[in-house]
Amino acid sequence: MFTQSDYKKGQPRWCPGCGDHFFLASLHKAMAELGVPPHETAVISGIGCSSRLPYYVSTYAMQTIHGRAAAIATGAKVVNPKLAVWQVSGDGDGLAIGGNHFIHAMRRNVDINVILLNNRIYGLTKGQYSPTSPRGFVSKSSPYGTVEDPFRPAELCFGARGHFFARAVATDAPETVEVLKAAYRHKGASVCEILQNCVIFNNGTFESVYNKEGRKKNAIYVRHGQPLVFGENNEYGLVQEGFGLKVVKIGENGVTIDDILVHDAHCQDNTLQLKLAMMDTEQGFPVALGVIRDVEAPTYDDAVNQQIEEVSAKKKYHNFMELLETNDIWEVK
Repeated sequence: MFTQSDYKKGQPRWCPGCGDHFFLASLHKAMAELGVPPHETAVISGIGCSSRLPYYVSTYAMQTIHGRAAAIATGAKVVNPKLAVWQVSGDGDGLAIGGNHFIHAMRRNVDINVILLNNRIYGLTKGQYSPTSPRGFVSKSSPYGTVEDPFRPAELCFGARGHFFARAVATDAPETVEVLKAAYRHKGASVCEILQNCVIFNNGTFESVYNKEGRKKNAIYVRHGQPLVFGENNEYGLVQEGFGLKVVKIGENGVTIDDILVHDAHCQDNTLQLKLAMMDTEQGFPVALGVIRDVEAPTYDDAVNQQIEEVSAKKKYHNFMELLETNDIWEVK
């Protein structure tokens, strides 16, 4: 049995009100509830505000260089299959300089838990736009507004053949904890996008869902096997219209609860899951929170270790001395 205190370390040095504080508390709680001992856990990050997090967990931890957290996390998992590996990256660290590592970790399906703390800004280097900043976003590096379309983390994950994607809001502790536990229990690469404000350089970027009242109106909690309903009294739901989704009000125009789509996080075809993940309040849809996709598939680390065992069994040598003795040997006198 473990408590949150067993995973705590140091004094976090983030700005007051930063979403990183909220997330760290949820991570400590999730780790305690999962019960994986600290000495069997590793937290690995890159560079950025969020990437300071390894200093505040009493586990094995490593802050690597910018964008390389996924590469280090992959190596740690392959050589230590029983290790619970958590990768913590910001939207800049994970999707800009680390974007290539991100998509290949998804493609390979390495059994690591990727936490993407998304505040749509570079905070540590003082307010430049990031790969998730919206088109037209004014920042220190785009004083007239960006002329780029942003990455959508879910779209990138799904496009790289990712098998697990979930989303939570940093200030929503109960949901964040449940999402983290689901990510750990998933065998393979899992991505948890955590929406959070940067109170200094991009405050309010997720204001529509950042408090409980906003989430009641503007978010939908997706649960496998349950109808896709939302609203303050669950009075709204999602139905399929053509190849897309449509918001309807239950009880109007003959719509009943039986007409509402039921969420299937385990469906191999990710078409509907991606549509849920891409919903946006600007388009009149709620923001999907919870486990959106959770599908089983072979993992990279299992395959590599199995391959090593199979090849080793066929070799005439099993250690370094035996290797030396397989070749011609001369005795020098």
